Amino acid sequence: MNAAPRSFGASLSAMIGICLVIMLIALDSTVVGTAMPRIIAELKGYELYTWTASAYLLTNAIMIPIMGRLGDLYGRKPFVLGAIIVFTLASVLCAFSQSMIMLVLARGMQGIGGGMLVGVAFASVSDLFPDRLQRVRWQAMLSATFGISSAIGPSLGGWLTEHAGWRSVFYVNVPVALLALPVVWRFLPHIVHHEGKDKSIDWLGAVLLAVSVSALLLATEQGQAHGFGRPLFIGLAILAVATGALFIWHQHHSKAPIIPPRLFSNRAVLQLISLGALTGLVMFVLIYYSPLLLQGGFGLSPNTSGLVMTPLLVLITIGSIINGRLISRLKKPERLVAWGQVLLLGGCVLLMQLHADTGHAFAMLAFGVCGLALGFQLPNLTLQIQAVVERRDVGIASALIQTTRMLGSMIGTSVAGVIVNASFSRHVNGIIDQTGITSAPVRDLLDTPQILIREQDQATLFKLGKTLQFDAANLLEHARDGLISGVHHAWLACAVIICFAIVLALRLPHFALNTPDKSHAPK
Repeated sequence: MNAAPRSFGASLSAMIGICLVIMLIALDSTVVGTAMPRIIAELKGYELYTWTASAYLLTNAIMIPIMGRLGDLYGRKPFVLGAIIVFTLASVLCAFSQSMIMLVLARGMQGIGGGMLVGVAFASVSDLFPDRLQRVRWQAMLSATFGISSAIGPSLGGWLTEHAGWRSVFYVNVPVALLALPVVWRFLPHIVHHEGKDKSIDWLGAVLLAVSVSALLLATEQGQAHGFGRPLFIGLAILAVATGALFIWHQHHSKAPIIPPRLFSNRAVLQLISLGALTGLVMFVLIYYSPLLLQGGFGLSPNTSGLVMTPLLVLITIGSIINGRLISRLKKPERLVAWGQVLLLGGCVLLMQLHADTGHAFAMLAFGVCGLALGFQLPNLTLQIQAVVERRDVGIASALIQTTRMLGSMIGTSVAGVIVNASFSRHVNGIIDQTGITSAPVRDLLDTPQILIREQDQATLFKLGKTLQFDAANLLEHARDGLISGVHHAWLACAVIICFAIVLALRLPHFALNTPDKSHAPK
């Protein structure tokens, strides 16, 4: 049934339920990032470092559009409740992981729950508040929740990692989920906009989408690990492109497409999902590789690195609040996305100035600028895509923004991994060849940046240094330089990508807030 007018109290209670769901997503993405260097140090699996992110992003990206479509057809409330349960169980499995393989699999399951949450939670706001201007005002509540949860995430993750062990960071989700379940059950209304009798979903399309996204992930991982000229990479890349093209063709011929083809004919939608992918790429590189730089390159503790990164996420909240105040006052509110991109470019330039002797205040300023910039982008991309599509497509359009952001994040982590590992290997192999060290154990220890965050490996290297008479401290210093240089180059690549995003953002169509939702999207 359609939504009836609700009181302020009913709307507030429903929004609190959605905010608790958003808190689950935000906390997980930030507390885990801070703990990852310690996790790979204990489980000895740097080669799977990016997979802990990629497995989550892969299943997340697959589930988001499917859930967006199902939410449009059947209403979002049942899927929100199911997603909370799946996400929480997967979090517990992550905490119980005894190897990196187990952790990667558990993170994949967690991505399923996370994709279900993202696919329906953001679109629930448009169900509650069909009026755009009213939706913007309430959206600030979501932005504040996401920002505050994200802000405490790095510090909380660092503190828990140091004092209670890395496994405790996954248990953070449990009390939030136990609170979210009854609130969502009691107060979130079950609203269904689809009035037709046919509520089928294109499961063949879902399979094609899953194969295409999986092949894309495997291709980027293979390219990162073994080079982009190998037959396996080429084969996976061809498979990803072929199944992706087949998916698009099938959507045009399916009676119940997951992603209605009319969305692809909307130029504004194509622009917005492209911006979503580029923003996700840059954002995830910042969140995932900054802790590795701070802890492995600069030698900071997990707790201190979490504190240094806190402004990145605090300023997302502040930026979102400022954005909410500005968006209804500007004649061209769509330009806020471009402003955010320009600010993000400045933040990346500041981050590239970070070195081991850089003061914490400057580092926090650089992260804060990036956070403020993201605060001008993340809410606007969702708001604008909801404004340019038909009412019946709001759920899948909102999901599409999140999906492309996840795909961008997935590609970003892999590309950043290639850049970081190449720089690290070049520095380390250069000094090893220069000093004439031929010991296989030494080369194995310095094969990945894992040695920079694993004290046992460093102790082993110093013992070998005494035995084989080489300067272990000098080797470690060059290894740190390689890691720092690699992350700097990854941020440089992000800066180049942001330049393309600025050009794209300046071409966004006009975004009017003071008009009702149109029954048909602009072409």
